[in-house]
Amino acid sequence: MGTLSLSNYEDVSIETPWGELSGRWYGNRSERPILAIHGWMDNLGSFDRLIPLLPDYLGVLCIDLAGHGCSSSLPPGVHYSADDWILTIARVMKAYKWQKVSLMGHSLGGILSFIFTALGPHRVDLLITLDVLVSPLESAESIKTMANFMERHLVEEERAALAGLREPSTYSLSQLRHILSKGSSNSVPPELTHHLMYRTVAKSKLYPDKFYFTRDGRTKFYSLLPMNPGLAAELARCIKDTPYLVIKGSKSTFIGPASDEAISILKSQNPHFEIYELPGAHHVHLTCPDLCAKHIVPFLRRHRPPKVEGWSLADGDAALSAREHREAQESFFARSQNRQHKL
Repeated sequence: MGTLSLSNYEDVSIETPWGELSGRWYGNRSERPILAIHGWMDNLGSFDRLIPLLPDYLGVLCIDLAGHGCSSSLPPGVHYSADDWILTIARVMKAYKWQKVSLMGHSLGGILSFIFTALGPHRVDLLITLDVLVSPLESAESIKTMANFMERHLVEEERAALAGLREPSTYSLSQLRHILSKGSSNSVPPELTHHLMYRTVAKSKLYPDKFYFTRDGRTKFYSLLPMNPGLAAELARCIKDTPYLVIKGSKSTFIGPASDEAISILKSQNPHFEIYELPGAHHVHLTCPDLCAKHIVPFLRRHRPPKVEGWSLADGDAALSAREHREAQESFFARSQNRQHKL
């Protein structure tokens, strides 16, 4: 068995009431894949460096959330929210008629995966979250953020209304790298920003060598499902038996004291819960994919092992019957030889 190839993929499109969800299905398309969901303001390109390190007996379907990457934006006047994005998982399952799903999510994608698993643990056979566990808990600071987002969303709506009349702000490639890196709090270094740019940047039709962002600006001011300590603890208690792997970046604060109670609950009641801290910042799967793969690959092999090829219970019965038939023949010939010898 080998590893997945980044060049072996099929572009997929899943219809929605407002447009489509866009994605890429890497590798094996004859088995149900791992469903990978990126973080806030990112796109499926954030998994580019991790994909080639994963085993090829399982495919990986990476999806762009609505308003991100190549997926359709929500209609004008609609506000982005985490509880709507959670439905992305259910929409993908419905499109492919999956009864269960295997989830891998980074940041926002990890929060969505955590909540979906807690709400329907019987529908998830394994869960991997990268540098996140629970949503940010309610606080005075979160109230200020929500109020600020509400005002800025309205400004972004006005800007979007003008998008059909003029191009958005344009930048050089070096400026784009700087903007993306700064927007990630420098957890995506400039030299790796191209993994995100190819699905979120378009070439200007007015200015040579200039580009602009194609993602929906309203996604910057989305509503995150309000989370208090009691709710976070109850959600963690719902994930009792689902195999769950968490990877934390050592330089990141996304898994901090607010996650301690949930981690304690998962450690005490879930025998398949694992958590590791690796060197790196929030995008640890992009900057240190090899270290992440050292934990992800064994986890996948334990909880979604490769199928045994070329053997089934019927094959075993057939082999046993053949052996019994051969042994009976050998016994018959042996008895015949003995009788001839006596004669």
